[in-house]
Amino acid sequence: MTVTKRTRPQWLVFSRKLPASPGVYVMKDQQDSVIYVGKAKSLRARVSQYFQEGTSDYRAFIGLLSRILSDIETIVTRSEKEALLLEREMIRRHEPRFNIIWRDDKQYLCLRIDTQHQWPRVEVIRRIKKDGARYFGPYHSASAARQMLRVVNRHFQLRTCRDSVLYNRSRPCLEYQIGRCPAPCVLEVDQAAYKENVDDVLMFLEGKTEPLVQRLENRMWSAAKDEAYERAGHYRDQLSAVRKTMERQTVALTQLRDIEVIGLYREARDVALSVVEVRDGRVENVRTVLFETQAAEDQEIVSSFILQRAMEVSPSAWVPELFVPLELDDASVLSEIILDEMGSQVSIRRPQRGDGKKLLDLAQQNAEHGFHEQRLKTGALERTLEGLQSRLSLSRLPLKIECYDISNLGSHLIVGAQVTFERAAPAKKLYRKYRVRRTAGQDDFASMYEVLSRRFAKECSAGTMPDLVVIDGGKGQLEVARAVFRDLKVEQVDLISLAKSRVVAQDAEGSSVRSPERVFVPGRKEPIILPQSSPEVLLLARIRDEAHRFGITFHRELRRQTRLRSSLEDIPGVGEKRKKVLLRHFGSLKKIQEASVEELEAVQGLGHSAAVRIYEALQNSRTAPESLSESPEEAEDDESRIRATQKR
Repeated sequence: MTVTKRTRPQWLVFSRKLPASPGVYVMKDQQDSVIYVGKAKSLRARVSQYFQEGTSDYRAFIGLLSRILSDIETIVTRSEKEALLLEREMIRRHEPRFNIIWRDDKQYLCLRIDTQHQWPRVEVIRRIKKDGARYFGPYHSASAARQMLRVVNRHFQLRTCRDSVLYNRSRPCLEYQIGRCPAPCVLEVDQAAYKENVDDVLMFLEGKTEPLVQRLENRMWSAAKDEAYERAGHYRDQLSAVRKTMERQTVALTQLRDIEVIGLYREARDVALSVVEVRDGRVENVRTVLFETQAAEDQEIVSSFILQRAMEVSPSAWVPELFVPLELDDASVLSEIILDEMGSQVSIRRPQRGDGKKLLDLAQQNAEHGFHEQRLKTGALERTLEGLQSRLSLSRLPLKIECYDISNLGSHLIVGAQVTFERAAPAKKLYRKYRVRRTAGQDDFASMYEVLSRRFAKECSAGTMPDLVVIDGGKGQLEVARAVFRDLKVEQVDLISLAKSRVVAQDAEGSSVRSPERVFVPGRKEPIILPQSSPEVLLLARIRDEAHRFGITFHRELRRQTRLRSSLEDIPGVGEKRKKVLLRHFGSLKKIQEASVEELEAVQGLGHSAAVRIYEALQNSRTAPESLSESPEEAEDDESRIRATQKR
């Protein structure tokens, strides 16, 4: 069916006439080109969501549909699984501009070994075929794949030449002369011994290093016992190469399991996915890919990545467990498809605790790190900084940004935090902590004035100034910062304040409604409200959140030390003299708290009974509940705001 130039209400009426069956819908533009292909459990419910008022779908192309959409074709399938397979095939055939198309796996190198060949060899390839050969990879870089190939060729004595050379040589090549190939091309070679080398290579590439090490050690000692020292030396070199490879791997699990873990990080429409490959409980490979202008939701991104990865990776490379960063509605369907195509069962789940959660956190960290690293390489960060300069009318490009935050608990332990970002990346060596000493009572404005005064009094003499200063707060905090700049004659430094998003109401469905992030600039009464999913707002929010985290961490550490010092003073028999002796012996309050009774007894002048009293008192203080520098409601609000910001 073809319908052209309909309004949103007309499209809504059209969609409500669709069947409530699983299937695929195909959107076309005015030129009859396919612009989007989607799957649905219910075509009626899914398609109508695009045209409802107040839709929660934030993808950029949704707002364009009323102008560019000309036709929606639907195909009914018997099951959600069939819909997913058909969607994949149509995306591959039409390559719609609004769909996610993961092209990168085709560019990664793999290692191939045809075990059916009379004389197998290891070769580097880019495209996996279903030809019965064994494939390993893909590797995160060409250098990683070729380094692995060099280790194999150097230590495991398999041929390196192509078949055309193998069957047409008349004498051995240089590889034979240096002891790296038995020359099956022209010499009589023991087929069983060669197959043994092939098995060793397969174990090495599969990551089964522990049994391989045991196997090589047995051969080495057997050869030494037979006084075949040259052969024993060869096995020794193989062992050394395998062990060096093991040293580069990180132990991730207490059990020897094969797992792949997917991490996801996004800012606005730019998305990074990280894949952590775990073999026999060790992290063998981590690779991250960045995709810009992805309008799809996180669930669709991860599902599409898994499905298209199943098309590129060999069956032997699939693992029985796949950890994902969020719950997938179609996880069971994906598992069925992988089982049909790969012949192996795959469990797709989101771990909540233990080693699995730690691995998922590692994947998430790598995704975030890779995101910012790749954006730096592609110039996306420079574009964000240029956008910040343009939208806020800054006098210079904000290559160096400093952000300040105040943390306090009532009128006690007021601290200031300063974080520095250079080219939109944290420069942690330039972070600074401040204990507010001159301000009496809880006065955020006076505290901010003291921190900024101390900071920029030093900076004026040092001559190293930031391009932009961001203050966590509203217009009042901004005026305090302007006063500091006037008093210290700080010039040529742009100044803004960022007022955080807050929950202001609830909608009809009970979901929280948040105010936008607001930017205050000098000389302007009303705040600037940038698009909340723009890279500029996300960068400012990230810097502000980092300052908040840094300040809270410092504040908690001071409270812990204060509580510990107070606990020492409250212990009967521990006066100023003994406290000094303890500090001199252990070096810090933290080490005193971590000391055992025996270690406390070793302090000069401290007997067993006193050591027991100190130990018990410090352990009780260690388990005492710690108050926060913000209310639980504020802490929860901050956490939800950060998660919402990252999702945008």
